[in-house]
Amino acid sequence: MNKHRVLLLGSGGREHAIAHSINKSSKLEKLFVAPGNAGTGQIAENVELSLSDFSSIKHFIEQNQVNLLIIGPEQPLVDGLVDFLDQHFDEDALCTVGPHKQAAQLEGSKDFSKQFMQRHNIPTAKYQTFTKGSIEKGFAFLETLQAPYVIKADGLAAGKGVIILNNLLEAKDTLKEMLYGDLVGNAAEKVVIEEFLDGIEVSFFALVNGNDYCLLPHAKDYKRIGEGDTGKNTGGMGSISPVPFVDEAFEQKVKTQIIEPTIQGLAKEKIHYQGFIFFGLINCGGQPKVIEYNARMGDPETQVVFSRINSDVLELFEHYQNKSLSAYNIEINPQHCASVIMVSGGYPGSYEKGKTITGFNKTSDQSMIFHAGTKLVGNSIFTNGGRVLAATNFGGTLKEALAQSYQNLDALNFDYAYYRKDIGHEFI
Repeated sequence: MNKHRVLLLGSGGREHAIAHSINKSSKLEKLFVAPGNAGTGQIAENVELSLSDFSSIKHFIEQNQVNLLIIGPEQPLVDGLVDFLDQHFDEDALCTVGPHKQAAQLEGSKDFSKQFMQRHNIPTAKYQTFTKGSIEKGFAFLETLQAPYVIKADGLAAGKGVIILNNLLEAKDTLKEMLYGDLVGNAAEKVVIEEFLDGIEVSFFALVNGNDYCLLPHAKDYKRIGEGDTGKNTGGMGSISPVPFVDEAFEQKVKTQIIEPTIQGLAKEKIHYQGFIFFGLINCGGQPKVIEYNARMGDPETQVVFSRINSDVLELFEHYQNKSLSAYNIEINPQHCASVIMVSGGYPGSYEKGKTITGFNKTSDQSMIFHAGTKLVGNSIFTNGGRVLAATNFGGTLKEALAQSYQNLDALNFDYAYYRKDIGHEFI
């Protein structure tokens, strides 16, 4: 049996959850995580690599005989890491889980993805794209819409590029500030304005290699910092899987109206897609529509999605490499899974790092404590980011899974720690 030497890029809760699954595989020889966090350091070898230094990544792969590379975050994908590595390794020597630069535009450009959806009749909100030269047309388009107004920076903006406003004047000011100011840095050479879709969000995930794909468990995340889904957007405050309203009929609509047309549309446009596709959807009265694509797994959804995969994930990646995913019978844990995120006080605004985290010895053995913004110094673990930890648990019902997660979060502590107490509230 072939053993795998795996390099996983990233440092968040998503990467710890993927590493946790890989670590259970009978096919694993060695797991490296770059740069990783205190949690990944307990189950793998953390490596100091910059994700923007492609040459160093290539050199590390060569030196350590890595044969499977999994790219967690979006930036190296959009910057063309996969294209760079393709010049140096053939696909038999290195299996790469992540799309090429052109394919990563599904996430890297909102305008690209909206045009793609339009070309392939994939249900989504009506929209228009504006630049500095067409800002007056942008103001006029806003006037044709009903509040709330959805304004999106075209490029990557670390989860902060989407703003939803109820006031028309504020919407016009935001459009101006995105195009002319530094509201989202240099992400807004183009800005997409779209109609607001009313409904409940849900995330679907597929592992794809060309026309071959496998559907992973679906999930729902909670982005707002405040309870009752109020306050600023964050990178995610918690997630649940499965989502109670997703029945067989809804899932079939998602497959036939969205997932398959997306995969077929990429093939028609001669864009070879390899890696994960995240479908950010909204349920509008029983009809799924696309809010956005991501070219990688979501965070914090990965914490519940990968936890529910009972199959050996390295076997899953072997089927991915061999383009036999469609025939692969992936095993999914039927129980409910809930993950609740503990963040630094002040997040998503300014916050302090370096707070000592205590209580790991008081959490239950059944609970998976996934690390995100953590750092090991000596024998102590310190906070090192906005989102710090995720308590992830199973239960026979969603209520039971959430109760377990909250019980374990109560055991953990650091100064100014905060978490939402209402994850999954609309289903309880």
